[in-house]
Amino acid sequence: MSNHISALTTLSDEEQAFREAIRTFAEGEIKPRVNKMDEEAQMDPELVKQLFEMGLMGVESPEKYGGAGGSFFMACLAVEEIGRVDGSVSVLVDVQNTLTTNAFIKWGSDAIKEKYLPKLAREWVGAYALSESGSGSDAFALKLRAEDKGDKYVLNGHKLWITNGKEASVFIVFANVDPTKGYKGITAFVVEKTFKGFTVGKKEDKLGIRASSTCELIFENCEVPKSNILGEVGKGYKVAIETLNEGRIGIGAQMIGIAQGAYEATLKYIKGREQFGKSISEYQGVQFQLSEMRVQLEAARLLVYNAARLKDSGKDFVKEAAIAKYYSSKAAEKICSMAIDLFGGNGFTKEYPVEKFFRDAKIGQIYEGTSNMQLQTIAKMELQN
Repeated sequence: MSNHISALTTLSDEEQAFREAIRTFAEGEIKPRVNKMDEEAQMDPELVKQLFEMGLMGVESPEKYGGAGGSFFMACLAVEEIGRVDGSVSVLVDVQNTLTTNAFIKWGSDAIKEKYLPKLAREWVGAYALSESGSGSDAFALKLRAEDKGDKYVLNGHKLWITNGKEASVFIVFANVDPTKGYKGITAFVVEKTFKGFTVGKKEDKLGIRASSTCELIFENCEVPKSNILGEVGKGYKVAIETLNEGRIGIGAQMIGIAQGAYEATLKYIKGREQFGKSISEYQGVQFQLSEMRVQLEAARLLVYNAARLKDSGKDFVKEAAIAKYYSSKAAEKICSMAIDLFGGNGFTKEYPVEKFFRDAKIGQIYEGTSNMQLQTIAKMELQN
């Protein structure tokens, strides 16, 4: 293991062994596939199977449901370590654990847990469908409608920018059952890919995390049994807010993973690159830039770890999650940009890994709450004190 762990929050022996296992897997199985997946904008299905076999798709799920029975912090470790190699696979694992599975564990009825958690741990990719064309940061301006039809609800409308859309077999979908009630009409539904009236639409062609599928979802008289309501009717806004608070820590973990990958690549490169008869790592200007990268990475990691530990301890973590996501996403973009600077012309080519780290880092300031929304959350909570 590299020495970046030494100054961090203490890891238990179990957590340390888990991290090392993930790193070995990421280096051996994910890294050889990264460039091909990025170029083709496709996730390797065999790799997804391996993620399940490794137990990485149900880190927090109880063992009785086929999961690993681990902590939220361990799920974040997995997201971080995979992000160090590939941001696309990292976000697939993140959405599976910190959003989808987490929501099932917290809000699912016993019947829903028994039906879906084993599948999510062993074979089914999950997705979280909140965003629409007119509801991004204004997440509750939903136009997807759910009409009560006795023993079922019928959904009509669209969702956009849904991560894991292509691979997912089950979706947590937010729709409004009564628009006159505003956000109090929003309800969370569990929709299977095979449900009548449900279609996965176009896949977006993106700047970064290209192998991660980001898709449109189409609902045309989609029939959902009432037993597939997650939580309570009209309480979907609570499900969404509380799940996203946790998910933001996961995105923070993805960002520090990406930044770590860029930092390690840069450290190796500057030691080997010579100009004017000596390694560029011997120049003070280069050393200062490297140090700035390391400081920002260390600060971001500690903020993310702190938020994850708070979540696991049952303490309030909403502000800390917003701080962690805001800072880590900004730091990742800056670190990856500086990496390209230090690589020079080589950094601007696809022959070296830093241009991809840079492209992958940008999304961190956008999804699961933009940087401006994180600042708004931080300010709101500070002003309440």
